[in-house]
Amino acid sequence: MANEPQDPVQRESPLAEMKFLTVAEVATVMRVSRMTVYRLVHSGEVPAVRVGRSFRVPERAVHEYLRTAYNDVG
Repeated sequence: MANEPQDPVQRESPLAEMKFLTVAEVATVMRVSRMTVYRLVHSGEVPAVRVGRSFRVPERAVHEYLRTAYNDVG
């Protein structure tokens, strides 16, 4: 196909389209402390990827967590 990406990673995986946030950025979006984000990551409530000693959280996962948390409350 003419519009298909040449890079096999882009062709096979949506990772190229994913945006990852730092723990500090997640804390800002959620308006919580960084420690709260670390707790959510370590408990498995928010998925994250470990990069060295840091975590990166898919932006979509943050929005999904907030959407489901909002629905659970009210």
